[in-house]
Amino acid sequence: MGALDGRIAIITGAGRGLGREHALLFAAEGAKVVVNDLGGDIGGEGADMTPAQETVQDIKNMGGEAVVNGDDVSDWEGAQRLVNQAVETFGGLDILVNNAGILRDRVLVNMTDAEWDSVIKVHLRGHFCPTRHAANYWRAESKEGRTREARVVNTASESGLFGNPGQANYAAAKLGICSFSSVISKELTRYGVKSNTIAPRARTRLTEQTPGIGEILKQEVPEGQFDQWAAANVSPFVAYLSTVECQFNGEVFFVFADQVKRVQQPVVLEDKAISGDGDRLTVQGIIDSAGQLA
Repeated sequence: MGALDGRIAIITGAGRGLGREHALLFAAEGAKVVVNDLGGDIGGEGADMTPAQETVQDIKNMGGEAVVNGDDVSDWEGAQRLVNQAVETFGGLDILVNNAGILRDRVLVNMTDAEWDSVIKVHLRGHFCPTRHAANYWRAESKEGRTREARVVNTASESGLFGNPGQANYAAAKLGICSFSSVISKELTRYGVKSNTIAPRARTRLTEQTPGIGEILKQEVPEGQFDQWAAANVSPFVAYLSTVECQFNGEVFFVFADQVKRVQQPVVLEDKAISGDGDRLTVQGIIDSAGQLA
């Protein structure tokens, strides 16, 4: 028996890269998979169903069950069709893996509003729309006494956690995804839903375009040596977060090679503080005391 036997999953951006590896592993672990991918380029332009179709065919060749979906996850009606397809084809929905994304890198002084808006739309709205419709389904199921052990896995980035020059749009969206996941983990738990986020490091079309890292990713891995950058390395933990046995909710995890590390949530550093000792702070007082925050 697989860890995901009988569970029904939607995986967005599953035609290539991380999403494809997630879909293949989910199917191998017994899940029925809706393979969503618009099939555009890394900037979100164009559409091509071939990658999603190939992923589905590979799943079927291994004896699994999967269907293609080509809807735009940032489109309200398209996201509703995506959720409906899972329910109508396989009889329900247990897992939503929000993975689809694009890049339009540019330093801030050169970035256009279109480059900002497009990245925010695909990543943030592309997480919101499918999750919103899935949440409605899970709430309705819960009210009918059919609470599902549902799971949402969201995809952030090291760029979102730590910042990366040239990626103000991407980083803002990715950190926003962490906050989005935190909120829905609190709101949806009453319906049996857990939501967690991964910040993966892997070789994908997007990371291959990142200055500095791209050159490393193009280096050949000696035969027989563990490929620490392989996208498939990330998928087992995504599958775990999708199981009934998953014990985490509202967390963020860094996933790379053979390791998973939990990311500490923002905390107030009580030992790094200044105070007005019962009175309103003054500008001069802050100037004199600011070093205590360092």
